[in-house]
Amino acid sequence: MLRSSSNLLTMMLCAIFALFSVSCGFMDLRHIEINIEPDEMYSLLPDHYSPVILKFDTEMVHNEAEGIIQINSDLGVMKGDKFWRGNDLYFIPVSGWTPGIRYTLSLMGTIRSSDGRELRLERYVPFYAVSKNAPPLLEWHFPSNGASVSVNNISFEFHFTQSMDRLSVETALILEGIGNKIFVWSSDDRILTVTTDKSLNPWLVYRWNIKDTAKCKNGIPVPKIYTGYFTSDKDQTLPFVTDIFPVMNSNGYWFPTGTQIETGLQLGEGIGISFNKAMGESVLKSIRFEPSLSGRTEYLSENSIVFIFSKSPEPETVYTLIVSSEAKDSEGLKIGADYKINFSSKIPYLNVLSLAFDDDNIINDFSASNIVLPVKIDPATGDLFFSIHFSLPFSFEDKQNTPQRITLSPFFPRSLSPAALKYVSWFFNDRLYMCWEGITVTDNVIPNFYKITIPGGKGGISSENGIHMKEDLIIYLEAVK
Repeated sequence: MLRSSSNLLTMMLCAIFALFSVSCGFMDLRHIEINIEPDEMYSLLPDHYSPVILKFDTEMVHNEAEGIIQINSDLGVMKGDKFWRGNDLYFIPVSGWTPGIRYTLSLMGTIRSSDGRELRLERYVPFYAVSKNAPPLLEWHFPSNGASVSVNNISFEFHFTQSMDRLSVETALILEGIGNKIFVWSSDDRILTVTTDKSLNPWLVYRWNIKDTAKCKNGIPVPKIYTGYFTSDKDQTLPFVTDIFPVMNSNGYWFPTGTQIETGLQLGEGIGISFNKAMGESVLKSIRFEPSLSGRTEYLSENSIVFIFSKSPEPETVYTLIVSSEAKDSEGLKIGADYKINFSSKIPYLNVLSLAFDDDNIINDFSASNIVLPVKIDPATGDLFFSIHFSLPFSFEDKQNTPQRITLSPFFPRSLSPAALKYVSWFFNDRLYMCWEGITVTDNVIPNFYKITIPGGKGGISSENGIHMKEDLIIYLEAVK
């Protein structure tokens, strides 16, 4: 009995000794100490690249310790470089901390020391960097995203929650496709208005962004890149020609004549063109003619123009008026296809109404060909005097040139001496008086004939509107006593 009790005591002592040996030689129950910087709630890191530090009192398994660090903000997860200095783990943000942004350091999970001890962490530390002041925000902008706008007189507005640093915002603002920008600040530099000196192109998507380099006056940048877009398609009605008509000028104003363009255009008139909407300046350069006609184009109203001829159209000629497909309205929308219309004018050719000589011999019917007219010549002087009455007036320049184009030349016999122009005079703007000398009178044997030529055609004489005679007018004269 005594021996059994002794054996039991021995076995219990052995078990206690074994348990003591295991706990002392193979299990380390010491706690792992960790210090965190920043360690207090809502503390402030001094610089843009101040590190977040985890300080351990022992060597840790690096990849496990690095894996539990996560820093978040309203901007998302922060990316950073991690490295060790002894037992201290550093986290430095790649792009630096943003002032005024609240960050949260999250430590979640179980990590181990190199000697096998474990540390379970569940810590959240909110903090700021550089400044605790709230960052400026873009609270409103115009145009709103996806808005349809007009191409003319567009202005952009950006409203911020704080007074902004002008230069940083103007540099950070990108308006794609916008030319020269004019910046106007108001409301203590919280509202930026931007205008441009050029119109937008129609039916395009325009995009803009404000980079995160834009700062308030306290030096705190906006927390993110702001972006937006709008479309220049508010006006979706294409322009088109509504009417083409003759117009006449009265006291500097042009009025429709009420006739049709196809056959109603008369001397001194212009051509009016109306559209369904207000037109841009390109329309002034969009008019052309086949065959070509010279002139200029002016506005009649915001939706109509007039073509003013510098030289009248040719009589009895069919023209094609073309409004180019490139003609744009005030919103920059194009017609899209050439508009064409054919017309001929009622403009008459320049005609000679009468040819009168000083002996009251008058010709006013030139329908016959090879007109031969006897005219009396004073043998003593050899002078021939006659007047020409034209159907249209002549300008000052035309009155200088026309007498030089009219000729009086010997016709038969060829031996006749040439006549010379002695003097000319205009009575009103449509009557030319001419005196020629050196005319030889017919003797009793051989008659003397002279030829008056008034040149016609495009190379001939022309009136003040550029109207010429259809063809040459030739009159044969027999010089008699």
